[in-house]
Formats: sequence, C-alpha cells, structure tokens
Amino acid sequence: MTRVKICGVRSAEMAEAASAAGADAIGFVFYAKSSRAVTAMEAAAVVRETPALVTTVGLFVNATADEVSRILDCCPLDCLQFHGGESAAFCQQFGRPYIKVISMRPEVDIPAELREHSNARAILFDAWRADAPGGTGDTFAWERLPTLERPWILAGGLTADNVGAAIAQLAPPAVDVSGGVESAPGKKDPTRMREFIHAVREADKRKHEDAAA
Repeated sequence: MTRVKICGVRSAEMAEAASAAGADAIGFVFYAKSSRAVTAMEAAAVVRETPALVTTVGLFVNATADEVSRILDCCPLDCLQFHGGESAAFCQQFGRPYIKVISMRPEVDIPAELREHSNARAILFDAWRADAPGGTGDTFAWERLPTLERPWILAGGLTADNVGAAIAQLAPPAVDVSGGVESAPGKKDPTRMREFIHAVREADKRKHEDAAA
C-alpha cells in the first residue's frame, strides 16, 4: 500500500482532517519564507493532538544545527526532512530518522546524492524551481527517476488527478502532497485531502488486481 504524507500542516484542524482522510504522515514546514511555515510552538501544539500512529515530520531548508535542535527541544517530531544542501553528517546528528530531498534540477548528480545519504530513512524526489526549494506545485519528468531498492517518496505537483498515473507508472512506496490538497496557499482543504487519498487507494487497488490477474 502506498503511504501518503501531507505536508504543510499548520493547525490541529488540518492535522485532524488529514488523519481522518487516511494520511500516514503529516509534515510541518520550518522555513520562514514558505506560506506554510509554522513556529516550533505552533507545531508542538498540533503534535500533541496528532493520533499516535500518524508520523510527524519536520521540514528544514539549510537551517543551522542550533535551529533544528531548538525546534526539537520544543516539538517531539518523529522524523526530519532536509530540503537544502545538507550533508549526511549534518542530517544524522539529531537522533532522528531523516528524509533527504533530491530536487530534480537539470544538473543534479542523483547517484552521488544517493551515496552521500545512504543512511537516510528515505529519499524524496521533488520538482526543482530556482526561486523556491519546494511546494511549488510543479511536476518533473518522471522518466528521470532511477530504479531504487531503498525507500523513496515521490513529490512534486501531485494531485488527485495525476497521482493514480504516478502510482501505475512508478509504484512509489510513498507520495508527498502539499499544494495539491489546498484551496489556497497554506490552507489544506479536507475534501481535496480525501479525494487525493481516495485516488491513491484506488490506484493501489488497480495495481493489486493487475498483479493478481
């Protein structure tokens, strides 16, 4: 079954709606330039209300070690997601499993990134845009993705309309969505979250039926 992470959660109401829709994980953006940014205190309040079996993930973009540590002192996150140029040594120092994002810029050396972050819990592939580190709503050429034998996550412009095709074509272990389930930047829409996760589950069902045929 394809796991689903909904990123950019900003309130307990959003977290509750994501969980009710069937999300496996929710993400908090600790990047001040994002319309989805939260403070450590805001995220901590949401984490306290999040069901125990929903994984909480903190997203960072080239933060300092002190900044990450201060947020973890306040907010007991399950997992960290690094969206900048962080080294493996940096990512591993916080005592949490981590996800490393590979932004699919034209010149990215994917094999080198995979070797550098061999200890990452998962690799997340996202679209690239020069003026934003993520959450752009852009897709990328899926044929650029390598074949992986390790956990990975597909992101980048996913919506209820295209996630089924992504699952059919790529069979990602997990998908990550943010803008694709919003009614406005930073505002998660309960109906769109339900529609997205329904599309994922329908794609999983078709994949299972095809494999059994």
